[in-house]
Amino acid sequence: MSKGIDYTALTLVIIGAVNWGLIGIFKLDLVNLIFGNMTWISRIIYTLVGLSGVYLLSLYGRVTAMGRD
Repeated sequence: MSKGIDYTALTLVIIGAVNWGLIGIFKLDLVNLIFGNMTWISRIIYTLVGLSGVYLLSLYGRVTAMGRD
């Protein structure tokens, strides 16, 4: 189950990173374009991406622990 959560979080963070890249290069917010400006669904997507980033902070500890094995 943990692997599934890890992959889901990583996928969401990658989507967020691509969106930020599009904003930085082309001033194109893909989430805004698809779902509307700060609609409830776009807010949920932004929240899930943010929570996934916070969750992936634990990856540092897990990678460090794997190196000790």
